[in-house]
Amino acid sequence: MENTKGHTILIVDDEPDILEFLSYNVRKEGYKVFTASNGIEALRLVQQINPSLILLDVMMPKMDGIETCQVIRKDLNMVQPVIAFLTARTEDYAQIAGFEAGADDYINKPIRPRLLISKIESLLRRLKNKAGEEGAANILIDRDRYVVELDGKELQLPKKEFELLELLASRPGKVFNRDQILAVVWGNDTIVGERTIDVHIRKLREKLGDAYIRTIKGVGYTFNDK
Repeated sequence: MENTKGHTILIVDDEPDILEFLSYNVRKEGYKVFTASNGIEALRLVQQINPSLILLDVMMPKMDGIETCQVIRKDLNMVQPVIAFLTARTEDYAQIAGFEAGADDYINKPIRPRLLISKIESLLRRLKNKAGEEGAANILIDRDRYVVELDGKELQLPKKEFELLELLASRPGKVFNRDQILAVVWGNDTIVGERTIDVHIRKLREKLGDAYIRTIKGVGYTFNDK
């Protein structure tokens, strides 16, 4: 298993008791921990510490978690961390709003320490490979050579299929909605129908198998790296 210890984690919550509880249990596992009580304070810290992971409360004063996440994801100069929302809210619309803002996952309150640490380890494994290649157990995406390898065999993918796969695989586990996919892969100036995405997803599954790309009904698609 990858050694995730040594990563910097930022925990953001407006309730002091929760901050103390979470930071104590995470720090005890060997992680470097910083805390903030609202989104504005969190944004200042992100620039300073470049966290690998942010545990971000949804409901906060001054700037809530959704807005904070949006600001981070739109800043192209910022090192992009994994972001998981801390929330007691379980409504579907809240989760969809969080994923659309750029969240990678949700952690529901109340949180048991052992489950929290297990979740953190899982989230940290989603970080991009620093060498510029994304890969699952037997798939490799090499953006420099524009090559995809599956079980050691090179696959020839059309440009849009490659770009779509590269986008999904850039952040395994993150759900990309249709608007995000269209904007990144086809561009806002290009008019294409939603069926275009479905067709490209179907063609990728025909070449890669069904295990890698998962449909999140009513939301979008995610890349499975397990």
